[in-house]
Amino acid sequence: MPWESFGRTVQSAIYRAGAFGHRPEVPTDGTQLEEAARKVMSRRGFAYVAGSAGSEVSAAANVAAFDRWQVVPRMLVDTTERDTAVELFGRRHESPFLLAPVGVLSMAHEDADLAVAHAAREQSVTQIISTQASVPMEDIARTLAGSGHWYQLYWSSNDDLVESLVSRAEACGSDALVVTLDTACLGWRPRDLDLGHLPFARGEGIAQYTSDPVFRRLVAERVAAGSPEPRPRPTPAAVATLLSMSRNHPGDLRRNLTAPEPRAAVETFLDVFSRPSLTWDDLPRLRALTRLPIVLKGILHPDDARRAVEAGVDGIYVSNHGGRQVDRSFAALEALPGVVEAVRSSGSSMPVIFDSGIRCGADAFVALALGATAVGIGRPHVYGLALAGAEGVSEVLRNLRAELDLQLALTGCTSLVDLTPERLVRVG
Repeated sequence: MPWESFGRTVQSAIYRAGAFGHRPEVPTDGTQLEEAARKVMSRRGFAYVAGSAGSEVSAAANVAAFDRWQVVPRMLVDTTERDTAVELFGRRHESPFLLAPVGVLSMAHEDADLAVAHAAREQSVTQIISTQASVPMEDIARTLAGSGHWYQLYWSSNDDLVESLVSRAEACGSDALVVTLDTACLGWRPRDLDLGHLPFARGEGIAQYTSDPVFRRLVAERVAAGSPEPRPRPTPAAVATLLSMSRNHPGDLRRNLTAPEPRAAVETFLDVFSRPSLTWDDLPRLRALTRLPIVLKGILHPDDARRAVEAGVDGIYVSNHGGRQVDRSFAALEALPGVVEAVRSSGSSMPVIFDSGIRCGADAFVALALGATAVGIGRPHVYGLALAGAEGVSEVLRNLRAELDLQLALTGCTSLVDLTPERLVRVG
């Protein structure tokens, strides 16, 4: 399929299928995905994915920020051939979309990260594998079959574990290392708190840890020392939690139900997950651990962008974690132009990645015009996963790619190079 006709080809295929009574499995309007997914997801699963910090003003601000920009189409431009490709760290990407790292995908669909990997490969979109994945990174990489992926690192308080995770990311073929900076601790998330639900406490979303030799050593040491935590009373909720821990822990379920390791693994994870003491002074150690390009995720302030350039990292990722960490946070899109200016005025050509609030192809157009090199798709792909598994994720990505392609054609653009701030007007 020639890229220049991608949008029209997708559009025509949907209409042709419709003539025979077949409609898309997921909404083609990205703003409708959340409501559609809410109807099929568990209460806990939907709360975890859709929920944000505090009053959830940050998440709303991310989406609303796009409404302050309008596109100015240009006419009489030959847009017969269009190219939305971008090169990132030596690999050509057919589109500027990335699959942003999202943890605990098993809460959306049983095939979890593997379904996302199938869709990523099918749509030639790079998946950023989460440290909080439901599947070990090696299994995800095998499913991707060399089509390209990045690894997102939560910097643990245990240095040996950090080194092991980074080493594994290199060994399974990651193209870049994305370090999430904004999660020194979990944000205050009322939807989860009101349900008393943290998936990690049930053994969900910690597959990168339970598959790691350093983490397993820490668990074994904990078991040998004996856990000081009292065993919970055998209430129905406690039994359900034990079942979840045992199901999600490697090995035989029947053995796990009586073995100490599943519970010890959860307790160990909660101890080592984050490192609040992380500072700029720690970056040289990470550089010494890996040859992979290092991307810092969570940058919103121009001064932090300049400092990142000075630190010699390879990329910046503008994001406020989809509003999940800081209530009343600066909208990520509002931060984007200032960060781009800080990076470029420092003489750097490093890529600036963006996520938080993108729901449709036009949103991606705006972010790219404001200086983003590529854009991450977070919640929308999880909603597609909940609705139709791998095919649902693939449809979400296909629709975004097609919509962006048509947006280029209809505004007089033939490539991403044409997307500059002059293509936009600020209206608010």
